[in-house]
Amino acid sequence: MLASRRKVLAHLSTAIGVLAGGRLALGTPQAPHPMPSPNAPSNQNVPAGMNGPDIIKPDKGPANPVIQSQIAASVQQLLKLATELKDEVDRTNLNTTFSLGFVKKAQQIEKLAKQIKDKAKG
Repeated sequence: MLASRRKVLAHLSTAIGVLAGGRLALGTPQAPHPMPSPNAPSNQNVPAGMNGPDIIKPDKGPANPVIQSQIAASVQQLLKLATELKDEVDRTNLNTTFSLGFVKKAQQIEKLAKQIKDKAKG
């Protein structure tokens, strides 16, 4: 009878050990928490690049009045050329081939518009 008690106790201790080990193994896993990037915004709702200090643009000073008058004159010329081109389009049949003068005027308008853009940029 003593031997049977020992067997029962051995089986019982084995079962308790298995259950205890299983409970430890099935417990909540501890996932490592990654360190946040030092460049990450402090507020996660802010779009990227919007959390930093405002970009300070150097003051270009007042606009040059000579350049402003040149731009105004160029715009007037552009308006004149565009109006002439519109009148030519109204007079011609658009189903036929465009004349060489029509194409050259369109290129001249395009070139003048680019010059105005470059002057405005500074």
